[in-house]
Amino acid sequence: MFKEKIMPRFTETDALGHINNTVLPVWFEATRTPIFRFFTPDLDPKQWKLIIAKIEVEFQGELFYGQEVEIKTAIRKVGNSSFVIEQSAWQHDQQCALGKTVVVRYDFDIKKAQPLSDSEKNMLSEHLLTD
Repeated sequence: MFKEKIMPRFTETDALGHINNTVLPVWFEATRTPIFRFFTPDLDPKQWKLIIAKIEVEFQGELFYGQEVEIKTAIRKVGNSSFVIEQSAWQHDQQCALGKTVVVRYDFDIKKAQPLSDSEKNMLSEHLLTD
């Protein structure tokens, strides 16, 4: 599991003083970088091998400006050509959001999903949730 701390910015709040619901997918994408590096170590977009097929965010509690948020990132499932990343946002030791992202190993030249290599499956499996 990967963990990263984020300090919410004022611009990420809504009229009620909460973190806006559009911010969580951005935070989740930013904290998927360690997993992206399994496929493209230098993060060169010309060598990119992944596409997002689905994103879900379940809001479970309020998040507030100026108070640190911890994002936890792990793998929920590994398939043949896709995998599911599960992420959660925590503030004050409370889980406030849960996100799931389906990611597909993709060949942009032929516009088709590609099987994950054994090496890629192994790297992903090292971060597989076991609950």
